[in-house]
Formats: sequence, structure tokens, C-alpha cells
Amino acid sequence: MKVLVTGTDGYIGSVLGPYLIQKGHDITGLDTGFYRAGWLFNNGETVYPSYIHKDLRNISLEDLEGFDAVVHLAELSNDPLGKLNPEITYKINHKGSVNIANLCKQAGIERFIYASSCSVYGTGNSEYKTEQSELNPQTAYAECKTRVERDVSKLADEHFSPTFLRNATAYGASPRMRFDIVLNNLSGLAWTTGVIEMISDGMPWRPLVHVKDISKAIGCALEAPKETVHKQIFNVGDTEENFRVREIAEIVGRAFPGCKTTFGDSGGDNRSYRVSFDKINSNLPGFSCEYTAERGAAELYEIFKKIDMDEEIFNANPYTRLKQLKHLLETQQLTKDLYWV
Repeated sequence: MKVLVTGTDGYIGSVLGPYLIQKGHDITGLDTGFYRAGWLFNNGETVYPSYIHKDLRNISLEDLEGFDAVVHLAELSNDPLGKLNPEITYKINHKGSVNIANLCKQAGIERFIYASSCSVYGTGNSEYKTEQSELNPQTAYAECKTRVERDVSKLADEHFSPTFLRNATAYGASPRMRFDIVLNNLSGLAWTTGVIEMISDGMPWRPLVHVKDISKAIGCALEAPKETVHKQIFNVGDTEENFRVREIAEIVGRAFPGCKTTFGDSGGDNRSYRVSFDKINSNLPGFSCEYTAERGAAELYEIFKKIDMDEEIFNANPYTRLKQLKHLLETQQLTKDLYWV
């Protein structure tokens, strides 16, 4: 298939592109380049042979001509960014994403894969959330995900087939690394300081999924029979990979020799949810997770060791989404609406 992947300079996109190329697809990337300054390591994999440097809000019908499918990753990509400027988050993540879907439909592109998030479940009791569970988004980021799912699903017809992948909290090695997501962050602290000192009690639940398993899910959704994925929502992950945050800290601590782990009092973050991944593992042909949190933490240990990562690299702006955007704003490289000057 000829596939356009938006957000190719991001954490998931820089892993997904080479994966789809290896699967034999003809891939073009699109990104505005906010995080292009960060490159943690070279994994020797093929980079995007074709590239569009563009803000997703400026995508035109002409940009989409000739593609069989679009995988849409490009959004402001976590909760702290939503707090920085909720209005611009809605403009980019909600309106921008729905506009791309509309353009895809106009261009005759049949497959549209949208990277949603399990954060749409927000809070809940101990029961596992399924694709039919009530949504309870707690942040602008999560609220935008629910709105895009709602509005893009209305576009579905016999010629336009959207699929919504609600990813668990991602982790794992990527050349365009992120250290502002829980397992990666704790691994970076363990390597650079030898201590995981948590200010909370670590009791909230989080489901985890490796970035390569997210890529695998996207590949399976692209290649599945249309009737299997048409207008479908899939939670992406493995039910066995639901952990309390303190358990994630303990997993990381065991992977990094000599690391000490401490916990504080209950924190102010009320997001806590466990998720069932039975549907994707039963209904999406070819999908099952290959990584566990233990394997992912061990992978990060080996990479940090290989590149001799220090605190300066760990704390560098491009590896934390909020820090990088604040830097680009403060140095007047971006306008207040997050367009390049």
C-alpha cells in the first residue's frame, strides 16, 4: 500500500515508518518538525524515503493525492501540553485531525488509522475498561481524542473506512525518544541518578504497551480485511500489562542494577484505569504484543549503556514535549499559535 504517516518525526512515527517499510509498504512521512532536534541513537533502520515538511493544519487535498491509506499520529502529544494552551490543543488535535479525515475522504483514500489513547477512560474503579465502557477524559488531550473518534466515525461509509486505535501508555526505545512518559522517565532516572524517588504513593493504574507493538497494531490494521476494521475501536496492548505506577517503578528498579526506589504520599493525579485488550487480541488478525514491561526496561538499560547517556542528554529539551515547545516559544522560533516563524 502507498501510505502517508503523519507525525513521522515523533516518538512512535520514527519507529513506525521503518517497520512499515520492512513490511513492504510505500511510505511517505509528514511532520512539522518540533522535535527533530532530538536523536537519541541510530538503530540502523531505513528512514523515510519520501517526506512532506508541513504543519498538519496546512495539509491540502493535493498533499493526499495517490495514497491508499493515512496513519494519523501528528498531534500535540500529552496532557501537560494540553494544560499549556488548551485552546491551541483543540485547534490542532481536534479540528486539525477531523479536517485531515475529511480531506482523506474527498481524496478517495479508503483507509484512515487514527492513533487514539486509553487516556479517554480517565478514571474508574478496579474493573477493566473495554471499548464499550463509558469515557471519562480528564484532560484537554484526552477530550480531543474522544471528539476525533466521534466526528471521524460519522464520516465512515463504503468508500471511507476509519479505524481507531486506543493505545495504552507507550514505552520503549525510539530514536526520537520521549522521557516524559512513565516507564521511559523512570528508566532515565534510574540510569542517571541511581534512584527512583517518587513523590506519590504510586497506586494509580496504567496499562502499558511497547512502541513496537503499537507499530505492529497499526500494520495489522492496515492489512486486515476492511470488514474487520471498518469503524472499529481497538484498545492496543495486553491485559497482563496493566500495572500500578509503583509496580512500574519496581520493574524498572530491578532492570537497573543498584537502583533504589522510594515512594511518597498519595499524589494529586486522579487518572487511574485498567484496560481490557481482549478485543484486539481476538479480532485483529496477526496481532499480539511481543514486549513486556520487563523486557522494555532491560532494552532501555542496554541502550543507555551503549550510548553512555548522561543527565544532560536525559534532560535535553527535545526529549520532553512540554520543555521543547516552551523552548521554541521562548526563543521566538514559534508563534503563540505554534506555527514556525
